[in-house]
Parts: sequence; structure tokens; C-alpha cells
Amino acid sequence: MNAQTFAVILVEPQLGENIGMCARAMWNCGVDDLRLVNPRDGWPSEPARAAASGADAVIDNARVFESTKDAVADLNFIVATTARPRDMTKPVFTPEAAAKDMRRRTDGGQRTGVLFGKEAWGLHNDDVALADAILTVPLNPAFTSLNLAQAVLLMSYEWFKLADATPGHEMRIPADTRPADKVELTNLFEHLETELADAGFFTAAEKRPTMVRKLRNMLSRAEMTEQEVRMFRGIIKALTLRNRT
Repeated sequence: MNAQTFAVILVEPQLGENIGMCARAMWNCGVDDLRLVNPRDGWPSEPARAAASGADAVIDNARVFESTKDAVADLNFIVATTARPRDMTKPVFTPEAAAKDMRRRTDGGQRTGVLFGKEAWGLHNDDVALADAILTVPLNPAFTSLNLAQAVLLMSYEWFKLADATPGHEMRIPADTRPADKVELTNLFEHLETELADAGFFTAAEKRPTMVRKLRNMLSRAEMTEQEVRMFRGIIKALTLRNRT
């Protein structure tokens, strides 16, 4: 088991394909501790391996247990997934909150896990009773049904995000160019404004400063590269030359 991830415990999963799709979702997020409690179609499973689409690290290391109690025996903190109200007093987490709490516990040396029930009707009350908390996904109240792999992916992704440094937004620029600097942009603006003036675009002299500012703001929002600036100036030149011939 990778000590840096939580355990995914699938209780009585029915189809090998569903196990494989869960493994794929886990490995997308770097989670590799898969535990199976009495899989209906047995283990190992070729349908599971095929559905995992290359997540062999998870499939190969999956462990099978006879009971949920055995599957969670080495864990310190367990969250049970359920969309149904249970007659139990337990903390209720969203996936995001659960991931944060579990990360904190893992960093402190604890081993954590999440229980997922069978496809048809989820976890038994006895399984939920083994958990320290409940995980419920906020969804459309009129339709809260998730398939098994979707549920596993939601939890795995929230876990993964906490250690991921990918910026929420970035501008990707090809290697053969760079962002245009202010000199290049100013030259473009002046080129365009000169040609527009010659073409009679600025019909009211008193409105020209405002129109120029709006034009520059509009073009600045494009965040052009120096290559795009050169292309834009080429377009202006081609149009003006055509109009003069």
C-alpha cells in the first residue's frame, strides 16, 4: 500500500467491469490501495483488468477480504459513503471536507479509508456502523444516484487536488513565440489608429480619444503573442494596400 493515499474499500462489488473502472478512476488520481470485500464474480478478474484500461498497478495490488471488518482492520479512520439517511449519530462530510480531514490524518501518520457499497443498494447498516463518519455528495436532490466509479472518482479527485499545484488558469504559448511586449503592442495600436484615421473612421474629433481607448482595451484583452501582433499588422497592411490600388 502507498502510505500517502487512502484505502478504497468496495463492499460486495457485483461486476468485474465496475471494479476495473474504479481502479482506473483511482489511478487517475494516484490512489492505489484497493480492497475488495467478497466480489460477487470472484478475483482475479479479467473483465476488471480490461475495464481498468492500464491501471494495472491498482489491479495487481488489490486485496480481497471476507468481511468489511477484516478489510478495515488496519485503518485508523473510516468514512462510509451513503446518500440515504441512517439512524446513526456520525459526522457528515462532503468529499472536499473528507479529503481535507483525511489528508490531515494521513500527514499525522494515520491510515484512512472510504467504504463504497455494492452497485444495487449501497452499504449495509452494519458496514456504516464500522465507520467514523459519513460521506454524502451534494447533488440534485431529485436525483442523487451515482455509479460506483463516479463515486470513487469524486473522492479520489478531491484527495488528489489537495496536493496538486496546477494553476487554475494559465495561458499556454507555443515555444516559437512569446507574449507581446508593450512596445510591440503600442506600435500595433498606432499603426491601426493611423490607418483608421486615414480611412475616415474617426468622424468626430472630440470622440476620438474615447474610441482609441476602447480600441486599445479591446485588443489588450486578447493577450496577443509577438507572432500574433506581426500577423495583425500584416493584415492591416494588406487591407490598406488593397484599398489604395
